Amino acid sequence: MITQGNVVAAQYKFASKSEWDLIKAVQGGDKQAYNQLYQQYIGQVYGLCIRLTGEKMLAEDAAQEVFIQLWRKIGNFKGDSKFSTWLHTVTSNITISYIRKQKGWLQKMFNIEDSVAMNAEAEESSSSVDIESYVARLPERARIVFVLHAIEGYRHEEIATMTDMAVGSSKAQFHRAKHLLKEWMGYE
Repeated sequence: MITQGNVVAAQYKFASKSEWDLIKAVQGGDKQAYNQLYQQYIGQVYGLCIRLTGEKMLAEDAAQEVFIQLWRKIGNFKGDSKFSTWLHTVTSNITISYIRKQKGWLQKMFNIEDSVAMNAEAEESSSSVDIESYVARLPERARIVFVLHAIEGYRHEEIATMTDMAVGSSKAQFHRAKHLLKEWMGYE
């Protein structure tokens, strides 16, 4: 016998019942449920934002933008996948878009080449440089492709769609990122 509950359960098979109830509450405008969703996912969202932007301030702003857009667009989530998967895609897209919007502003406010050189000098003088600091040093397009492919597991075809670049460009940027990381880490 098919009941409305069975249809809902089948349609939203990837979300747990409590998660689905929370999402439905947020879709209905419940601000307390939204706050709970925020608390549950802010760490994951911020982590992806910091890996994509390479800068704390930009990552914080991008994460904030993700949650602003989440409030506006959560109605688009239909439960066809896990909420965390959907949010990951939304976060990637919004962060990449945010980086593009901020690029002109950042170039006016800071001399990008000088800040990259200063960061590189500071990191080279530190004895405890980790991989994330090296990833943060990568040029923007190479960093985005590297994070999306090597860390987040996206295919180059997906990255090309997300970033509006050719598949070959995605592969070239990934190769560039790997080469730079090997060089900086002393593997070449």
